[in-house]
Amino acid sequence: MGAAMRRIQAGNALSAFGLGFTVPYLYVYVAQVRDLGAGTAGAVLAVFAMAALVVLPFTGRVIDRRGPLPVVVGGAVLAAVGAGAMGVAATVPAAVLAAVLLGAGTAVMQPALATMIVWCSEPSARTRAFATQFFLQNLGLGLGGLIGGQLVDVGRPGSFTLLFGVEAAMFLVLAAAAGTVRLPRTPRTSGAAALPKEMAARAGGGGLRALLGHRAMVQLCVLGFVLFFACYGQFESGLAAYGTEAAGIDPSTLGVALAANTAVIVVAQFVVLRLVERRRRSRVVASVGLIWALAWVIAGYAGLGHGSQTMATAAFISTYALFGLGESMLSPTVAPLVADLAPEEMVGQYNAAFALVKQLALAVGPAVGGPMGAALHGPYIVTFVLFSLGVSVLALRLGRQLTPVQDQPSLAPQKSRVVAVHKPEVVAAS
Repeated sequence: MGAAMRRIQAGNALSAFGLGFTVPYLYVYVAQVRDLGAGTAGAVLAVFAMAALVVLPFTGRVIDRRGPLPVVVGGAVLAAVGAGAMGVAATVPAAVLAAVLLGAGTAVMQPALATMIVWCSEPSARTRAFATQFFLQNLGLGLGGLIGGQLVDVGRPGSFTLLFGVEAAMFLVLAAAAGTVRLPRTPRTSGAAALPKEMAARAGGGGLRALLGHRAMVQLCVLGFVLFFACYGQFESGLAAYGTEAAGIDPSTLGVALAANTAVIVVAQFVVLRLVERRRRSRVVASVGLIWALAWVIAGYAGLGHGSQTMATAAFISTYALFGLGESMLSPTVAPLVADLAPEEMVGQYNAAFALVKQLALAVGPAVGGPMGAALHGPYIVTFVLFSLGVSVLALRLGRQLTPVQDQPSLAPQKSRVVAVHKPEVVAAS
């Protein structure tokens, strides 16, 4: 990695470390420590998600017009203010306002950081760059959660103020690290040519209409929604409810399962990277769908089988571990593909659109999976086995829309910095 990429990755890892301090404890903090009630805690979490949904549709254009650097710095400062405010929030309005600032700030940073990685990486190294980002994020989150768990004390509100203070400081470190990055004058994109002026004009200036006219990107967004809905959207809602209600898992075991998920990602990431970076991306994602289908079948055994409690617990933890294996295969596959599909002047908008899809899935996933996991145990497992198999089908269909080099970047000539790009199909003006 060059100096710019090292600073981006270091800042990203430290901000994830700060998030790890508070994410597992936000609900408990609002509901119990500040004694604002479960309803307020749920509202704060909802506002946190809604703030992201509000700002992401506008983030991509700002990135493409102003560059990703000011968006990262601005988002990090906004998130730091939100974290600091949350640490001292003692009333409902204060907690809600802090959630708005924190949610909006963290949301805009995601596509901006992804765009910075695209700008600062050669196409041939992009797969490894995004895999490194995912590895460092999970390592930071895991370490932050581990250390935060040792510091937190429900009986001492000051301990939570300390956690949110650490989080705010880490966001400011990210802003400082990003502020020292010297971005290249010409982004190192995938070699995509700018949209012709007449096409850009018909597409509304190269905006949403152009993106919606790009079949491969639309299919990737649909695939992304199913991916995040069937995995990340279930971790702390439906799957947790299913584990405690159907499988009789002790709540403390949920933390062990999440730790197993993180451990698999940290241990397997670069081993998996060597296996997938010379294979077709569509087939790698299709394999993830099969792995996750197996994970859901094992979860079904944990709750619906007739084994011992020890076997059920082991099966439940194995489910989270298999999800982690799939995640380690996705990180060097999906995010670089978004960059390789994007025209040069729309990298930020493509990254923001995919981040918006992810956020929607994370909002819908708990709303659907939570009640099902708690009460409809059999249908819940069957539904998500089918969703996982749907991932495989959608991935193979997406592969037909990609150029050979988009689907398998290792096919590109090694001396060339250009990766062939499937240009958006722009709908003709009516």
